[in-house]
Amino acid sequence: MKNQKGQISRTLIIIAIVWLVLIVVIFFIINATVSRKKAPAENPAENNEPPAPVYEKTLGDIRFIFQSAVDMGGYLKGSYSYDDLKTTERFIKVTVAAQNKGKTNIPQFIWDIGNIVDSEGRNFVSINERAYNFVPRPDLCGALLKPEFDPIPCVKFYEVSKISSGLKVQITTEDQNNKKQKDFIDLFVTR
Repeated sequence: MKNQKGQISRTLIIIAIVWLVLIVVIFFIINATVSRKKAPAENPAENNEPPAPVYEKTLGDIRFIFQSAVDMGGYLKGSYSYDDLKTTERFIKVTVAAQNKGKTNIPQFIWDIGNIVDSEGRNFVSINERAYNFVPRPDLCGALLKPEFDPIPCVKFYEVSKISSGLKVQITTEDQNNKKQKDFIDLFVTR
């Protein structure tokens, strides 16, 4: 009889240990399942989607607004034949407006639009000196900006490679301490 009492105790201990192990395993399975469901959303940087284009940006008190970028083709016809411009690539006419969001006037030549940069880092400078006859008069790039007046358009011409894509134009301004600020806004080129 002594063997039977010891055998029953041993059996109960083994059953208790099995139940305890089973409960621990079930706990970890449930915990792992709940953790996966609560996992944070994927990091946007890991997402393969390109970032949304930025067509408006503020530097200091100046708000820059993309207005248009037009692919003019490889030939600009002037008033006279000696005014014509030709390229083996393409001319792009870019219009970006600037508006003073501050409380005081922003003097002339404090703001401007600069070079175009494509997705490969290629840099294209303005050809406004060569395209002088195509630039609207008066040339308002860098004009005096009065607080909360309508945006003033700046028009520049560029000679850009046909294979270039993902174009951005540089925007620049200076603060009161003559410190330059630079950034880029995206271009949506139309034909």
